[in-house]
Amino acid sequence: MDAHEDFERTVHLLSALALYAHLPRTDEEFVAVMAPALASSLPCGFLPPVPPGYDPTDGPDYPGPGW
Repeated sequence: MDAHEDFERTVHLLSALALYAHLPRTDEEFVAVMAPALASSLPCGFLPPVPPGYDPTDGPDYPGPGW
């Protein structure tokens, strides 16, 4: 399996886990363990590096519930 296939498969698993995390009666401990494990399994060097000073929490305010 090449890096592209590995990346796509891991992103698919992360997406499925994100959906599962929002279901009723989710096993939150499972999500807490699996999310970082899957994220750390992304192939190194596949994505460009994050720019210096990048803050993922800094950005526009999106509309909340009821919008």
